[in-house]
Amino acid sequence: MSFEYINQYYKVNADFGRNVTVGSRLGTITEDKGNYIGVTFHDDQKKQSLPCHPTSEVIYLDTFTDLKLVTPKNSKSKQRYLHYLESEYSGTFAEYLGIKKNKKY
Repeated sequence: MSFEYINQYYKVNADFGRNVTVGSRLGTITEDKGNYIGVTFHDDQKKQSLPCHPTSEVIYLDTFTDLKLVTPKNSKSKQRYLHYLESEYSGTFAEYLGIKKNKKY
């Protein structure tokens, strides 16, 4: 179960998609980072999950946000690289893409 340690140790109610305020910023919990919660702030254009201490200036709200709305979609190049990592191909990424090296020595 995600956030089990955080919820038991810090006596909070962390959950995926729960809205929180950290300081004066509104965000959504998007990751369980062990001892920290990963919060994606609504005003962050890059939509990066930042680690926040579960009790340091965090107010847990009763509202939830669909995670699809706050997590960035991978670019096509990143999708290709992730597909390469998940495949059983034993060559280099360049070979996987079909790129030939042009050596000029």
